[in-house]
Amino acid sequence: MVVMYTVLITFQIILAVVLIVSILLQAQGTGLGAAWSGGGETYHTRRGLEKVVFYLTIGSLVLFCINSIALLWMA
Repeated sequence: MVVMYTVLITFQIILAVVLIVSILLQAQGTGLGAAWSGGGETYHTRRGLEKVVFYLTIGSLVLFCINSIALLWMA
């Protein structure tokens, strides 16, 4: 049981880093003013690498939530 808990904690840390990096990569194209006060109201289609990063963010968020619930259940 201790080994499983250690694996889940390690996986949680890795997912947290992946989630932070993917969110920061998405916000890279916006300026500081647009990030805090809006300003990017134009709609555009995600293409190529931007779409991959978007889906990576969603997938890592779902895995992060599932892993958090598993850690809560084990505690």
